[in-house]
Amino acid sequence: MIYPEKISAKKGSKIIKLMLLASVLVGIILIVMNRFLKPHIPWAMLSTAGIIYSWITVLYAINKNTNIAKHVLIQTVAISILSIFIDYMIGFKGWSISMAIPITIITANVTMFVLTIVTHKKYIKYAIYQLILIIISLLPIFFIFEHMLQSIILTIIAISISVINFIVSLSLCMRDFKEIMVRKFHM
Repeated sequence: MIYPEKISAKKGSKIIKLMLLASVLVGIILIVMNRFLKPHIPWAMLSTAGIIYSWITVLYAINKNTNIAKHVLIQTVAISILSIFIDYMIGFKGWSISMAIPITIITANVTMFVLTIVTHKKYIKYAIYQLILIIISLLPIFFIFEHMLQSIILTIIAISISVINFIVSLSLCMRDFKEIMVRKFHM
């Protein structure tokens, strides 16, 4: 069995710091956008809280060395349902479908990407969860065709990031996938 090269602690730390800086910048941009676009609805705070929650999950996964991809997927679904509920409770303005869910999906994909790069486990474990994440990210296409979205930009970005993340993950785990196929189907 061929294993991927381990990332040195110094390189892994550098990647985490870079991704953390990117997350902080995204949070700041979201808050500024919220102030100018919809100041009466605090959607940026919910999105920023999701980013913070994702980082807690990533840091926990790295420190505890556990397979956290399933938890990330469950949390993505839970946050999406929660944001739709909050949007519905304040009069359904549509921000949950056009902004919160795509941002949650993007955050989940970034989390999966960081987990895939930083952990030294087989990439194939994360590829299955990323496939499910792609399916979840494709669900808003229904809302695009029904013209229920205020803006489709974030939805398209979320779908694109999901597909790219899955392709990268598959390319990283192709050897393991081939070995599993040979072992299971005696090819």
